[in-house]
Amino acid sequence: MQRIIIIGYMGAGKTTIGRQLAQALQLEFFDLDWYIEDRFRMKIPQIFAEKGEEGFRDLERKMLHEVAEFENVVISCGGGTPCFFDNIDYMNQQAETFWLRATPEVLQAHLNMGKSIRPLIQGKTPEELHTFIVESLRTREPFYAKAKHIIDIEVMHTKEQILHYVNEITRTINP
Repeated sequence: MQRIIIIGYMGAGKTTIGRQLAQALQLEFFDLDWYIEDRFRMKIPQIFAEKGEEGFRDLERKMLHEVAEFENVVISCGGGTPCFFDNIDYMNQQAETFWLRATPEVLQAHLNMGKSIRPLIQGKTPEELHTFIVESLRTREPFYAKAKHIIDIEVMHTKEQILHYVNEITRTINP
């Protein structure tokens, strides 16, 4: 039975690497945010608007506990998931946890390349975005650092670069 949970800041590549890792290991892939949206038939920003951050985080915790019971899975979590309640300790009990650690510059490059709309960063200038990332990382890194494994991420432009990180995680799990 394998269970792998990938954490890190938004733009680190959790979903991209997680999906490829699941495929390589022939495991099922779950993005926790997508799982929540599917279960509640609402987009994350809608849930935030309706329940507030506290309500969302409580819901997120319940869904984490649900999906982290599944067997033979790779789960990518939202950037804030490990930072609330006892979520990171629970993840470490349930699975091999990997923090995709990236510099603010790499994260900003990925967010600029990304196609999804992220309410937390919408409308920010490049300078404001950089400051926001730096400040957010300062509060979140102590939680991320509790992961069992750390993978340092550079800007990923190609499939080969993504597969490099998939192979690095696979070697860590199956030495």
